[in-house]
Parts: sequence; structure tokens; C-alpha cells
Amino acid sequence: MDELIARVTRVTGLEASTAQTAIGHILAFLQKEGPAAEVSQLLAAIPGAETAIAQSNDGEGGGLMGMLGGMMGGGVMALGQKLMSAGVPMGQMQPLGRELFAYGREKAGEDVMGPIIGSIPGLNQFV
Repeated sequence: MDELIARVTRVTGLEASTAQTAIGHILAFLQKEGPAAEVSQLLAAIPGAETAIAQSNDGEGGGLMGMLGGMMGGGVMALGQKLMSAGVPMGQMQPLGRELFAYGREKAGEDVMGPIIGSIPGLNQFV
């Protein structure tokens, strides 16, 4: 996870803690919305992925941001709201996604990443 966080911070300029939270949000989103077999392979290929997911979900679900996410109905738009709430500016979401998915391709391969990207509507604009 440290290698991925370092890459994301270098590309986006985000602080390491913000990058880790954002990565956790994205991985949690993939876990919820993506094809189970491929997402499991991706998470297994990224050391610390499960911990990042758990930490990103700490304290989530309530308050105004939880209500907004619920009203958006989920999907990529709700993920974008979570990322903004975590401190990721709109202009850094695409570079963040690109770096995370490039890392995923290196660690898990295109056979894993292709089906994940292809199965989630709207995700391809971030990779």
C-alpha cells in the first residue's frame, strides 16, 4: 500500500493520509459494484487493500454527506462525492483513478482490471 500511496501523492499532490482514504473509498466502491471474482483478485494483489477499505469506512454512513450520497443513488457520482468529502479536489480525481488503475494493472494484470472497468458504468472516465 505504501508504494501505491507514494505514487498517488506524487501524481496528485495529495497528502498521504488523504490519498490512503481516497484509495480505500475507490477500492470499497469496486468491491461493492464490480465483479466479485476480479475485485477479489485485485484486492489480493494490493497489500493493505482490505485495511484501507476498512479505514475509509470508519465513521461513514451518517450526517449530511451520508444523506447526499444516498440521494445520489450510488454509482460513480456518489464515489465522487465521497472523494471530495475526503479532500480530493475534482481536478485530481482522474489522475488518482488513472494511477490506481495503472497500479492494479501492474499487480493483478489486464485480465483482472479490464472486466472491472468494463462492468461499472461511468468508471472508464476516471481511468
